Amino acid sequence: MTEARMRDPLWCYDPEEDRLRDACGVFAIYGQEDASVLTALGLHALQHRGQEGCGIAAFDGEHYHTERHLGLVGDHFAGESVRARLPGHAAIGHTRYATQGGTILRNVQPLFADLPTGGFAIAHNGNLTNARALRQELVRDGAIFQSTSDTEVILQLMARSRRRTVVDRFVDALQQINGAYALVCLTDDMVIGARDPLGIRPLVLGDLDGAPILASETCALDMIGARFVRSIRNGEVVVIRKNADGRTIVESKTPFPPMQQRSCVFEYVYFARPDSIIDGRSVYNVRKRLGERLAIEQPAPSADIVVPVPDSGVPAALGYAAAAGIPYELGIVRNHYVGRTFIQPKQEIRQFKVRMKHSANRMVLQDKSVVLVDDSIVRGTTSEQIVRMVREAGAREVHFRVACPPIKHPDFYGIDMPTERELIAATMSLADMAKRLGADSVGFLSVDGMYWALGERERNPITPQYADHCFTGDYPTELEDRDADRASKDFQLSLLAEVS
Repeated sequence: MTEARMRDPLWCYDPEEDRLRDACGVFAIYGQEDASVLTALGLHALQHRGQEGCGIAAFDGEHYHTERHLGLVGDHFAGESVRARLPGHAAIGHTRYATQGGTILRNVQPLFADLPTGGFAIAHNGNLTNARALRQELVRDGAIFQSTSDTEVILQLMARSRRRTVVDRFVDALQQINGAYALVCLTDDMVIGARDPLGIRPLVLGDLDGAPILASETCALDMIGARFVRSIRNGEVVVIRKNADGRTIVESKTPFPPMQQRSCVFEYVYFARPDSIIDGRSVYNVRKRLGERLAIEQPAPSADIVVPVPDSGVPAALGYAAAAGIPYELGIVRNHYVGRTFIQPKQEIRQFKVRMKHSANRMVLQDKSVVLVDDSIVRGTTSEQIVRMVREAGAREVHFRVACPPIKHPDFYGIDMPTERELIAATMSLADMAKRLGADSVGFLSVDGMYWALGERERNPITPQYADHCFTGDYPTELEDRDADRASKDFQLSLLAEVS
């Protein structure tokens, strides 16, 4: 860790960065000689969850070995050298997607600390909604932070805890935080995993020849030939270690009162890989059903062909075409050597990469009335350029269909939607959106239609089955930091009103 500090001297605290949110990929394995190599492969499968940074921490029984880098997994953790650089029988890894704040090495995970109970490395997918309030309290008590990531709050809470064991300290910290998290941790003699009380962010348990694995998605298990065991339950803490007989065991703890699970519905809409299983549901099948229902709710009677916005719009477009009885065509070709535009950190980078990653298939689009199907619209940047591209390729009409409801509210759990003014559906009518995108019409799936695709009859307004706040504004947890921001803004406005 000292070498990382030397390479990254910017250790001053920036209040604008302490709202950093990480909707990332995590992986952990215990009891395999090549733990770091398997972790690197697992992170390859989770690369879609974060492309700005990656890291691995391994333990060989005596020493911790850690590496953190900016960039892609394949650029830093490839080849036989991984085994030599990061030896050990247990390892955790992380792919980072920073939704706010600087992309700098000190925020790349896993984070590591020497606690009174021994070494402790942690990797986090999600966002803590009271991180800033806790951080301010910890700093007042003398804590010194080394990053601007909300994840470090957990380490600081553990360091302050008076509990005796590392697991008890960890649980003590979890009972003080709010928000969304799927955590994997590495200690001197165990791997620990945890999922927030509502199960907002996903986490699964797998097995490879007796070696337990924790991962954000099942596609990481498939990558290394591991067997899926089950999803980690909401509010569950799992401890993986050897017992007195030397056998590897997985212990389950439930330190929170029972709550109805509300996993993030956006995992099914966009974030997860289509070949993953999230809480027992095939992401691919859900996305096809989203498209089927979209065709019923938002038909385009004059359309000649259905064209997906690749790649995340493909399953929904297949469903739409089948339900509507309209031919499915690959009217847009994607360059797979360009990353996902939605999770790029800056708007100008997103715009540039849209032009690099999509090409129109003119022979398919010429003189056709086209239904363009995408999984979602957040800012509208990609959609506007896609519609323009299709029109320039000779399409007679373009009808844009979105396989989820309008995103009208910001997310505070790790998805990059920080303010309403950046959300096109929050600021425009359907007619205005169509004009902005250059489309003949725009149509969205309804909230109840989305729930139908997930196997529910409809959304229960009293006890919603999913975290669907981006569509409904119904946030499943307290938003302490956001409320503090609003209170501060209201106070400043009241002062200005008094002065004027």
